[in-house]
Amino acid sequence: MVMKNVGHMNAGDDETSYANNSALQKGVILKALPILDDTLRDMFAAAAESCFPKIWKMVDLGCSSGPNSLFVISHILDTVEQLCSKNNFIGSDNSPEFEVFLNDLPDNDFNNLFKLISGQVIGKNKKRRCFLYGSPGSFYGRLFPSNTLHFVYSSYSLHWLSQIPKGLDRSNKENIYMARTSPREVFEAYAKQHQTNFSTFLSLRGEEMIAGGRMVLTFVCRSVEDPSCKHYSAHYTLLSQTLLDMVAEGLVKMDDLYSFNVSIYMPCEEEVKTVIQIEGSFNLDKLHVFPVRWDAQDNIANYENDLVFDKHRSGKLVVNCVRAFMEPMLAAHFGSSIVDELFGRYAEKMGEHLSQEKYSSYYTIVISLSRKSK
Repeated sequence: MVMKNVGHMNAGDDETSYANNSALQKGVILKALPILDDTLRDMFAAAAESCFPKIWKMVDLGCSSGPNSLFVISHILDTVEQLCSKNNFIGSDNSPEFEVFLNDLPDNDFNNLFKLISGQVIGKNKKRRCFLYGSPGSFYGRLFPSNTLHFVYSSYSLHWLSQIPKGLDRSNKENIYMARTSPREVFEAYAKQHQTNFSTFLSLRGEEMIAGGRMVLTFVCRSVEDPSCKHYSAHYTLLSQTLLDMVAEGLVKMDDLYSFNVSIYMPCEEEVKTVIQIEGSFNLDKLHVFPVRWDAQDNIANYENDLVFDKHRSGKLVVNCVRAFMEPMLAAHFGSSIVDELFGRYAEKMGEHLSQEKYSSYYTIVISLSRKSK
């Protein structure tokens, strides 16, 4: 399965849309802001020795269709304008013109995204000279001319692979992702696909960015080297179990389950460092790994204050978040008729899981890179 055909979030703004189920991603963006801000300040410190561009070009890769992309773009532009003013760049008005590109796969709901633009990106600064463009296409291919981008941003997109790893066929059987029962070749195939994709991504961005350009990337990772650790595949294991239950009831074909695998890879810190070093286009300036609670979009205060835990509410909230990014590929593979039943059952299993592992978390990595001299 090639991801450009089905690798998009749920469109629109209804109950199961990405736009209404991306609070978790918003929380990750907020946690990563300190590194983003430091990177912009470092860029200006370097620019003080030369000339800051009058037209500043950036892209959000994997922008999706909700408000999160516009929130972070607005934050970036506000920060750049403040730094320009503080350092007396760009002449009397101290503000560059901005070219901002919003990138995602062609089936992304760009219409919903552009409906939100004016209020969020322009904000209170009515004089901001900002030009926004949709840029559909895979970021595992070339998107922009050489030496044109000053800044690249991406949040929660790079753990997606360009395709299902080759060679899996039916070897993963009842699993839809890497699991403790998966054979070694499954882990090797996923790792190889990630290495290929991430190296390609860095090489292409290296061509598109100016020397000294900066890039901030945030994506899901592992905190340990062992990819079979159950904590990193638990929600996919629960989804596999839900599908197996439906196979047993004749609602899903076993052959369909055997041929389905998720095109996501969560690398460990060392894997990320190794690919960056071997590819060679960028300096790794900053790296930070932090935990994220599965139910981060729920009322976190309930846990911190030991109030009553509602497994049904939490199960539904987490599964709605998963559904927002998994439904298109599940519907394409198994058929749209099973989707509501599948996610209803999945929510029940998720609620039970969360009630037993109250502080279940996964990990996120944020890295800041600078383009080496060409």
